[in-house]
Amino acid sequence: MSDEQGPPGIDTSVPHSARIWNYLLGGRDNYAVDRAAGDNVLAVFPGMVDITRHSRVFIGRVVRQLAEREGIRQFLDIGTGLPTHDNTHEIAQRVSPDCRVVYVDNDPLVLAHAHALLTSTPEGATAYIDADVRDPARILREAAGTLDLDRPVGLMLMGILGLVADDDECRAIIRTLMDALPAGSFLGLNDGTDTDPAYVKAIEGFNAKSGAVPYTPRGPERIERFFDGYELLEPGVVSCPRWRPEALLGEPDEVAVFGGLARKS
Repeated sequence: MSDEQGPPGIDTSVPHSARIWNYLLGGRDNYAVDRAAGDNVLAVFPGMVDITRHSRVFIGRVVRQLAEREGIRQFLDIGTGLPTHDNTHEIAQRVSPDCRVVYVDNDPLVLAHAHALLTSTPEGATAYIDADVRDPARILREAAGTLDLDRPVGLMLMGILGLVADDDECRAIIRTLMDALPAGSFLGLNDGTDTDPAYVKAIEGFNAKSGAVPYTPRGPERIERFFDGYELLEPGVVSCPRWRPEALLGEPDEVAVFGGLARKS
């Protein structure tokens, strides 16, 4: 990708979290400013690569859990990020081709690449909404064009609530979204935590110097409170490598990204 000029509407002089994440995952949809921000984090905390990769694997396990074991056929994926291998619709539609997926993000580069997210089986559907997580009413309004909100939905908030600093605002966003979904729906989320001092130091430096939207690591107990009112599935809110690992060869390492999955009764 050219580092001099991006698609219309994209400011390549300021790093963006979705593009930094793409860089850390080994992707190519990023610019020099994003790579510099990512490298600054890695210089302080090389384990950031592990966090991005474990977070990605966690998302895949959640989607498979919902599609294979819980019978969910509709997904609302907010904070999508840039397309990579095994996006939500690809995993879900391998399980059941009739799955319907709505992606939501507000990065113009994600919008520019949305065609990669809009492939679908003939039986299912995918759609993309250019919106901010802080506007849940609009997200629901537009998602209703693709999803039947009278049927269970898997709501996914992966790595996005760290960009909303206030816990009460996060809970209000979750409540607005989940209140609009019927019983049998699920909330899946993960975010970076304050459990590793080196990670916290790296994020503090990133927030102070990068110019990107600041990120707020939270303690696992604060993340767990986002699930209040819903039935957490085992093993609860844990470090992502420890959430239902598919190949268990001893206890997986703990990394500073925690997540969980809960059902609305």
